[in-house]
Amino acid sequence: MKHTAMKLKRFFAALVLTTSMLQLKAQTDPHFTQNYTYPMYINPAMTGGSDGDYRVSSVYRNQWSSITNPFRTVGLSFDARTNRNIAVGANIMNQTAGDGGFNYTNAYASVAYTGVKFGAEGNHRVVLALQAGIISRRVDPTKFKWGDQWNPITGYNANNVTNETFNRTNSTVFDAGAGALYYDATPDKKTNIFAGFSMFHITRPKDPIIASQSTELNAIPMRYVIHGGVSYNFSERTNIIPHVKYMRQGTASVTMLGVYAQVNVNAETDFMLGGYYRYKDAVAPFVGVDWKNFIVGLSYDVNTSKLGAMTRNVNSFELSLTYIKRSSTRSIFDFIRCARL
Repeated sequence: MKHTAMKLKRFFAALVLTTSMLQLKAQTDPHFTQNYTYPMYINPAMTGGSDGDYRVSSVYRNQWSSITNPFRTVGLSFDARTNRNIAVGANIMNQTAGDGGFNYTNAYASVAYTGVKFGAEGNHRVVLALQAGIISRRVDPTKFKWGDQWNPITGYNANNVTNETFNRTNSTVFDAGAGALYYDATPDKKTNIFAGFSMFHITRPKDPIIASQSTELNAIPMRYVIHGGVSYNFSERTNIIPHVKYMRQGTASVTMLGVYAQVNVNAETDFMLGGYYRYKDAVAPFVGVDWKNFIVGLSYDVNTSKLGAMTRNVNSFELSLTYIKRSSTRSIFDFIRCARL
């Protein structure tokens, strides 16, 4: 009996500790399905990349609501272009998850140089950008259930004293990133290509919550993103935009394929319909409306991996709202339609 109790104790300790570390480590960088609605999180070089003077974007994600405390992520961003080949922006994100009071927040400011132009009429453009800000994370150890608080007969008792401790329960560190974006802004063209590359956590900020003798394990892994697509002018009223994104951070990677059609209904309204596939993970239909200066989008992730059974097939949904201050002055982005999904 004593041997069985010890085995159970070690099992619960390993299970709880693993879950906690996954929340702290694997969720370093949350992600959105409608990733282009939160543009500077994909690539700082997308700062100012709208068909207006400025843009305010927001997105909300609810993931795995069948568990006790699901992942809830909110992102808010602002970016604006100027007439001096400079664009500026800022974005903030917050994620809460799990029973351990996990809270993750990042906030960044971005600046992009948009003056690199080439080609006969300067319609081929390159944007270079830098991003800097902070990452803040915290947990509440009193909410964890540790292995030495379990009794094989009576079960869990919160009053049992645990020997498990954290060196730190909160941290705030400086962080920085950079990116580059190419796009073809040639007007009245059948196809316009866009592609970008970005790097995040280039300062390799340390995470004191994850205590380890290894400097490599204490550092937040760099995140690399390669993305691109084609805006295809299918007809006078319809554009089709296939796009792809590859992201890698540490040993984890995500490949996303997407496509959507944007149909002009009238002078004030566009309708968007499409979806994407996250390789070996999920598919997500998407629907959106671009009305006057507002864009509303809704997507729903359907998990295709074994994780779907673990979450009782309760998947994730996202709702996004964007406001673009459009004016009579045409932006270079008027000539192409980059992916909104």
